[in-house]
Amino acid sequence: MSRKFKSLIGNRSFLIGAIITLIVAFMAVLSFLWTPYSVSALDIVAKLKPPSISHWLGTDHFGRDILSMIMVGSRASIFVAFVSVAIGAGIGVPLGLWAAARGGIVDEMLMRFNDLIFAFPALLSAVMITAIFGPGAVNAIIAIGIFNIPVFARVARGAALALWIREFVLAARAIGKGEGRITLDHVLPNLANILIIQGTIQFSLGILAEAGLSYVGLGAQPPMPSWGRMLFEAQTMISLAPHMALFPGLAIMVTVLGLNLLGDGLRDFLDPKLRYMR
Repeated sequence: MSRKFKSLIGNRSFLIGAIITLIVAFMAVLSFLWTPYSVSALDIVAKLKPPSISHWLGTDHFGRDILSMIMVGSRASIFVAFVSVAIGAGIGVPLGLWAAARGGIVDEMLMRFNDLIFAFPALLSAVMITAIFGPGAVNAIIAIGIFNIPVFARVARGAALALWIREFVLAARAIGKGEGRITLDHVLPNLANILIIQGTIQFSLGILAEAGLSYVGLGAQPPMPSWGRMLFEAQTMISLAPHMALFPGLAIMVTVLGLNLLGDGLRDFLDPKLRYMR
């Protein structure tokens, strides 16, 4: 086992975050193969039951098993967050790198365009997209992905600008390398750690955004369970069955906490200054 790997595993934030993230991911994968009960099975006789041996997290107002719904609902949260981050990074990072490499009017136009996109929050974007195409997980992905583009573009541009004045980049330009080749060979590899950390942060924000959009009816649609919609359905039953809101809320909180701890641990490990300070 290498010294770097031991240092990474020894980071408490990374270890706790990685364990939580792996548990949530395992739960999502397991839900494709097995759940305690079918999420489409209604049992009115057993509705609003508190946690018990037969239903570990209780049942909702339709008698559905909450543990099974949380397991299946994790699919939508992870899928929407992952794809929206991929969209944001896949478009935003090249734009930010291009702006840093070219400078001048290109940099100014791209950054003002990013400011325009950044002015529309994910929820507002989802409302506009839904008004045209209708609600659904795909439209939530598009809305959150569009919101992520200027975030990654700003991060990539800011970090790249600092690298373009470094000696190794100046030496590469002196030997005749073009902007594109310098970006791929020298700038992008030195930004990988920053982009990975930003990706984990946006992933956790994507989980929250998906839950928020589902809460207002703009995310995953029935019969697909969603953590946000479970909270919406629980709000009228909070006095009769508080467990309906407690467990989906805990699922969101623990998942976001795990991703934030994972990102914090990666930042400590990938940033030499922070690593040596610890």
